[in-house]
Amino acid sequence: MTKWTVDELVQEIISKTEKLHGKSMKDASNNDVYYVISAIVNEETKTNWRQTDEKYNEKKPKQVYYLSMEFLIGRLLESNLLNSGMWKICNEALMELGYDPVEVYKEERDPGLGNGGLGRLAACFLDSMASLQYPGHGYGIRYRYGMFEQRFINGYQTELPDYWLKDPYPWETRRATETVLIKFGGDVHTITRNDGSLEFKFENTDNVLAVPYDVPIVGYENEVVNTLRLWSAEPASSTAPLNTDEESLYYRHLEHNRSIEQISGILYPDDSSEEGKQLRIKQQYFLVAASLNKIIADYKTSNRRSLIHLPKKVVIQINDTHPSLAIPELMRILMDEEGFGWDNAWEITTKVFAYTNHTILSEALEKWPIGMIKSLLPRLYMIINEINERFCQGIWFDYPELREKIPGMAVIADGQIHMARLAIVGSFSVNGVAKLHTEILKTQEMKDFYTLYPKRFNNKTNGITHRRWLLMANPRLSSLITETIGTRWIDRPRELTQLIRYAKDRPLLEKLGHIKQQNKQELARHIHKATGITVDDQSIFDVQIKRLHEYKRQLLNIFHIIYLYNELKGNPQLDITPRTFIFGAKPRLVITLQKK
Repeated sequence: MTKWTVDELVQEIISKTEKLHGKSMKDASNNDVYYVISAIVNEETKTNWRQTDEKYNEKKPKQVYYLSMEFLIGRLLESNLLNSGMWKICNEALMELGYDPVEVYKEERDPGLGNGGLGRLAACFLDSMASLQYPGHGYGIRYRYGMFEQRFINGYQTELPDYWLKDPYPWETRRATETVLIKFGGDVHTITRNDGSLEFKFENTDNVLAVPYDVPIVGYENEVVNTLRLWSAEPASSTAPLNTDEESLYYRHLEHNRSIEQISGILYPDDSSEEGKQLRIKQQYFLVAASLNKIIADYKTSNRRSLIHLPKKVVIQINDTHPSLAIPELMRILMDEEGFGWDNAWEITTKVFAYTNHTILSEALEKWPIGMIKSLLPRLYMIINEINERFCQGIWFDYPELREKIPGMAVIADGQIHMARLAIVGSFSVNGVAKLHTEILKTQEMKDFYTLYPKRFNNKTNGITHRRWLLMANPRLSSLITETIGTRWIDRPRELTQLIRYAKDRPLLEKLGHIKQQNKQELARHIHKATGITVDDQSIFDVQIKRLHEYKRQLLNIFHIIYLYNELKGNPQLDITPRTFIFGAKPRLVITLQKK
């Protein structure tokens, strides 16, 4: 719980405003106060952050590492206030100083680190692990632009860069001393040692620096602070001569540096071109190579044991196919850097990784051209090829009934590397994110793999951070729930099932209806203020807020609206409840069909 009283926090805000901005409260803007509150929370958070790390180093628990191209963490100030036990006190302190807490919190820019459900799930897992006091950390990319700013001109979407890092981001800490060197391309030379083992030497590689920025993940009122590490791509120092006479060489270096910085430029760059595909692959390898370097280094520091014991202390969750290159990269580290033979390295690897599949859409089941992987990641291609050869041979000799299925199961097929297949073959667990989805994986899309690995497949239905999406998002409803069943539901969400016994409680249902109507009126006012459109708050609000995509079924929803319109037009006397349809969505930047 927080150490602050309202009066103490008021005084701290006044003092910090003068120290940070050289202003009195009468001159301090909402933005000034936002940075002041963030600094106050950060001071408490960083103490707990250090103590959490020290506890993990002392206790040496098994740690979870969540690799994801997306972390849709949202604004963190309110969340960190809530989890630190300061939210209500801070709201009161701000109001006492004459500030609207909502307006202050709105000053925080939403980090452009995610797109949709995949990224939000990653963020919710991190929040849950910290709140349950599990040692779990996230690894992602610090995109400078992330998603995009959406504008509508003449009814059509127009995209503008969302430079969310334009102003200082108060929650991140740059750890330049932990920078990792990442190597792309070049030549791999195989050298046979005296004992017959092989050594692999790299030459003429294109080097990139992965610079880490750490963001604290604050557990709910338990003083646990885990870490989300985000990697930023920066050019490695060049040793090439830059004479003033060689102007073209100078500009070539500038262009090369820009291409490196693009690796952490935007989320999901357009992969319809060769250059776009190469950038996607670079992003994915950049993430996994830097993250595994840190994971292995931490294991060695904490455990001081051979990596043969790695699965006892480390588990790595691959969030969708994007981080699948982590599997051959760990194999490379174990064999090339740690001296393991193939069999031991593969046994370790397949006990470390678990894979979450999010969708059966072909665009999500990534496939990369062999030549592109061979060019960008020559050593990893060798390892992927060996994984494929051994996997296919294993089916041929051990599962003759599946021989005809090999072309549809091979990691390398039709000139492409199938990343989802690589993830399945190299993991000890494969999960879907809903019961129906998992059944489709087992009986249709990945049926042959399920036949081969029946114990490997399981379901993990997506959940949410109920403190953000209920306690903070709907304070009126939260108050009613607390009034009815107490406060234990805030950190024990299963307690919400107690509400079932009130399903026919008329006084409670009347209170619930009143809260819903208040919230609808508030939304109606917001819609009018934002768009000038007046909506009927007595109508049914039919709301669909999802990433715009064919499989999210916005088009099906529109067909329903057209159907109701035609019914009403054909029979003006039809008894139909008034409805207001509300959509909120962004398509992926690169997919034109969704925009149309």
